[in-house]
Amino acid sequence: MEQPKRFRNYPREETETVIYETAREVAVKVLNRIERTDSYLDKLLDFELRNSELSKLDKSFLTELVNGTIRWKMRIDYVISQFYRGDYTKLDINIKNAIRIAMYQIMFLERVPQSAAVNEAVEFVKKLRGQFLANLVNAILRTSIRKLNTVEYPSIEDDPVKALSIVHSFPTWLVRRFINRFGVYETEQLLTALNERPKLSIRVNPKKIAPEELASGFESKGLKVTRGQFISNFFYVEGLSRIGELESFRAGQFTVQDESAGIVSILLDPKPHERILDMCAAPGGKTTHILELTNGEVDLTSVEKYENRARLIQDAVDRMGYSNVKIVVADASKFSDAVLYDKILIDAPCTGFGVMRKKPDSKWKRDPEDITLLKDIQSDILENASKLLKPDGVIVYSTCTIEAEENQEVVQGFISRHPEYEFEPADELVERSFVGKEGFVETFPHRHDMDGSFAARIRKKR
Repeated sequence: MEQPKRFRNYPREETETVIYETAREVAVKVLNRIERTDSYLDKLLDFELRNSELSKLDKSFLTELVNGTIRWKMRIDYVISQFYRGDYTKLDINIKNAIRIAMYQIMFLERVPQSAAVNEAVEFVKKLRGQFLANLVNAILRTSIRKLNTVEYPSIEDDPVKALSIVHSFPTWLVRRFINRFGVYETEQLLTALNERPKLSIRVNPKKIAPEELASGFESKGLKVTRGQFISNFFYVEGLSRIGELESFRAGQFTVQDESAGIVSILLDPKPHERILDMCAAPGGKTTHILELTNGEVDLTSVEKYENRARLIQDAVDRMGYSNVKIVVADASKFSDAVLYDKILIDAPCTGFGVMRKKPDSKWKRDPEDITLLKDIQSDILENASKLLKPDGVIVYSTCTIEAEENQEVVQGFISRHPEYEFEPADELVERSFVGKEGFVETFPHRHDMDGSFAARIRKKR
């Protein structure tokens, strides 16, 4: 679970409703705000999709443009720099992002006519800043179309960090970390997987509908449905869109969750009538999965630091048809209770490097210092959880990152300070292919074709 940040509403421009009209223009607005604020892409995009007057087709196009341009920003900037005499990143933010969006279409969207990408960018800049800059944008883009195949990228043999960073569009510091851990060849596989468009994974709610019945219903509408690799009520569905408007979703028949996240609840192995604590619980995916695994016959408390996110847990619980959950707004590192728990799930705040397919902006919003900061927060939460656990109880510590410093180092550090705890091998509960040599759950996009994640099961011996 990524560490939440406050959603800032950047001041609207007075002419905004006039300037940003088409899908491409609204995409420029979203990119502007990502660059100017610390807001996350998914929140900004959700706001535009809910409030714009674009058609359904244009909303899908907007989503593609924003996610794709953010995902490939470094490579796009590198290519543009080959055809612009000067530092184009210092141009007016609207012009810069209009060029980026047009270049993304030219480089990656074969079905979009290149002329359409160029013409709309030029007309937008002309409307905004006049003919001179419109001519400049036109020259950059049309030159790039003619000479795109001549662009030379850094050599992976001469400088693998720089080459992989530019070609796959990832921050240099992050590529260097990956190479130090995985080597050049596997890092390239990992980056390729992280740049893929994410697959939609859903978890069927057996309380509401049989998994096969829901899958058949989707297939009858022409959607491709594939069963999950490990958990029987998980499916991958291609072509499903506007999920919040589907009656099956509103009725609680399924929820959107990656199979890697489902594995964490399986590792917890919740049993009916146990007292369970779900820490850092928003938006509620693991809370509702615990309820499903116990048929709702569990004493479950879900903790979330932020009140607006705690409401997401309640919404999820209500939609899925459950009621016996105590939701507490509190800091997981400070939460206390008079009664101890049988099992505790920690879905810790993390860098989120395992879910960059779904959140491509996260790679640009993080820096190395975040890892150290988050490691301290993670350790504090784990320490606090240990005070709330019964003897012979179990803690499952999980993240959606692939950083060993936030994963193995956190739990191993905890065990070294607490000899009364011991690791329990995950392969007793989880498919062996997801379990690393140290006995932890580790999933990687390039190895398992799902989100990157980590989970460790720890038992209190006395």
